[in-house]
Amino acid sequence: MRIRRSVPILIAVVLIAAAIALLVALRKHAPPEAARLLPGANGFFYINLKWIRAFNSAAQLPPVTRAPEYQQFVNETGFQFERDLDQAAFAVHYPQAWGNGTAGSSTEPRFSEIFVGKFDSARIAAYLRKLSSSVDSYRSFDIYNIPIEGRTVRVTFLSYDSIAVSNHPDPGVIRGMIDRSRKLASPFGGPSLLRRFYRDVPLASLSFAILQVKPAALNSLGSLASWSFIFPKPAVVILSARYLRALHLKGEVVAESDADAQSIIDKFTAFLNLFHATEVNIGSHGTDQDVKAFFDSVKVEREKDRAIVTATLPQGFINKALAEAPSMEEPPAPQPAPPTPPASQHAPHKKQKKP
Repeated sequence: MRIRRSVPILIAVVLIAAAIALLVALRKHAPPEAARLLPGANGFFYINLKWIRAFNSAAQLPPVTRAPEYQQFVNETGFQFERDLDQAAFAVHYPQAWGNGTAGSSTEPRFSEIFVGKFDSARIAAYLRKLSSSVDSYRSFDIYNIPIEGRTVRVTFLSYDSIAVSNHPDPGVIRGMIDRSRKLASPFGGPSLLRRFYRDVPLASLSFAILQVKPAALNSLGSLASWSFIFPKPAVVILSARYLRALHLKGEVVAESDADAQSIIDKFTAFLNLFHATEVNIGSHGTDQDVKAFFDSVKVEREKDRAIVTATLPQGFINKALAEAPSMEEPPAPQPAPPTPPASQHAPHKKQKKP
């Protein structure tokens, strides 16, 4: 009888353990919660600054420039991005003219962000209220409407440690971010583009980006127009960086066909060959060893419709880049030269003898 009674209990325990293991596995492969709160968009970027500080790399960074506006922000809110920001997630909304853009009526890219960190809610709320033209209330949340360069930037507190920001023309975008923050954090949540391709982001990545690449968008951006040579057709680019004694970089292009992926690889390989040819002409003494190690680590391969590029950035290269970086501190304002005294003042005074 005891055996018969213990069997159902044992089965229940096994099922519960299996369910917990499944949830842990799903959570491990789910996008970070900050990114899951973002709206649907054409691109996503995420960075975990808390992990970066854990590797003590931030302590070696050059001093951060503080423009007068940023210094005023720090004075009034007590928040320093370089010290208090732990995570940041961005959604990029392309204009509709670029093809299936999510920016609504806007003719320029728009952005939505989630910031996670250590906030003084009272001081930041007072600062936002001072800048706002109006404050909306939605589900007991205050949404601060801040006019900036002809746009409205909407800001709201989602919790004591997270803030949502969006300059999307539709106020429903930031309201949707509020709605998602009130629901149970599910590993199945988040924008469809993010959910679909996050599985290709390596585990424990400090930062990643998932972007739809559109030739029309590249041609309209002057500084990026040259990239249309590599991406003549629409594709999805997945970029990631993780630190394992060195910075491991990975770029993956999901093309429309195997032939398109091979074309991207051929063009990228031609670029690498050009670099190596230049390196040979300069000579081994003219190339930094860490830079050489970085380019030697670059590998290009194709897996069906995917072009994959990996590289390793040595710690020595990172240390040199940080050590040789110019100081980011703002130079002191030039002081006016002191007025030149009259010629009579240059002559030494004769000491009068006491009578």
